[in-house]
Amino acid sequence: MGESRENTLEGVLNELQGSIPEIDACAIVSVEGLPIVSALPTDVDEAKVAAMTAAMLTLGEKAAMELGKGNLEQVNIKGVDGWLLVIQAGMNACLTVSTTANAKLGLIFLDMKRAAEKIAQMI
Repeated sequence: MGESRENTLEGVLNELQGSIPEIDACAIVSVEGLPIVSALPTDVDEAKVAAMTAAMLTLGEKAAMELGKGNLEQVNIKGVDGWLLVIQAGMNACLTVSTTANAKLGLIFLDMKRAAEKIAQMI
């Protein structure tokens, strides 16, 4: 990936994190589970996050179809300390976000959708 495109994608992540303080990490990963760009804490393994994100997306898609719920829109995982949120960002990538437990999910999903649309145009 070209450096300017990578910088632009990093800018999308920075804008997303800057607009919502409850977002503590985010990443753009390929649907194959490879990291594209991320804004993760230094102690978090980018490759593991990418692989787990792709696995969650794949399992979510299969479960939604198997149970007759239509095309997958998002995957949400709630932990004691916060949320992990995944949405598709075009055909080849997805956006994953980690939030604090008190995050306002409606606002986050709105901003994630906008970010995913920008990402889809670039990838």
